[in-house]
Amino acid sequence: MNPQSKHTRVINSFTGPIEKKVLHFFASRMPEWVTSDFMTIVGVIGSIVIFISYIFTNKNPNFLWLASFGFVLNWFGDSLDGTLARYRKAERPNYGFFIDHAIDTISEVLVFLGLAISPYVRFEIATLALIGYLMLSIYVYLLTYVIRVFRISFIKLGPTEVRIIAILCNTALFFIGKPTIKLPFGIFTFYDVIVAIIAAILIIVFIYNTITTSIKLSRYDTLMRKFK
Repeated sequence: MNPQSKHTRVINSFTGPIEKKVLHFFASRMPEWVTSDFMTIVGVIGSIVIFISYIFTNKNPNFLWLASFGFVLNWFGDSLDGTLARYRKAERPNYGFFIDHAIDTISEVLVFLGLAISPYVRFEIATLALIGYLMLSIYVYLLTYVIRVFRISFIKLGPTEVRIIAILCNTALFFIGKPTIKLPFGIFTFYDVIVAIIAAILIIVFIYNTITTSIKLSRYDTLMRKFK
């Protein structure tokens, strides 16, 4: 049983080329006692830091800086666990794929739930963004199963770019406070609008890719049937 061992990773994001070199740099210098499982735990700790920090921004906006640190910590652990395993040629394809993305799901819920409890984003908007993120994640997993392609980025954006956007928004919110925008259907914060836009992009990308992939798979299956 080794269904995930031969999938191809596709990363076509803005930061991809630089990130690959940085991760290789860290992986080549990690002490032996630092394992890929250890880095996975570091990533989870980063998500917990984000979750707690966003909640405490209800008391003090300085926690936005801690939330940003959590995003860095999450990137470090989440990105380096697989890189470290590949560098040391110690991959566990089935376990690695399963545990990595199960943990990713927990992390995503923690981040968006923290946002929803913070004073910066409405609960329903944060929830919509979480739904969009999970929908796109499910598409990626289905694609990996069907055609053995693990696609990490869309429209040049991947998880790292999303983290960078979050850190930039945290910084902006710290310095400009919580500005509101009056729209025809209500008053929203600056972060409400940003997260709503991200949610819309995630859902649109999911719908578009699901339709186009379905058409390609239908044509492929029809063609294969003719040759049987």
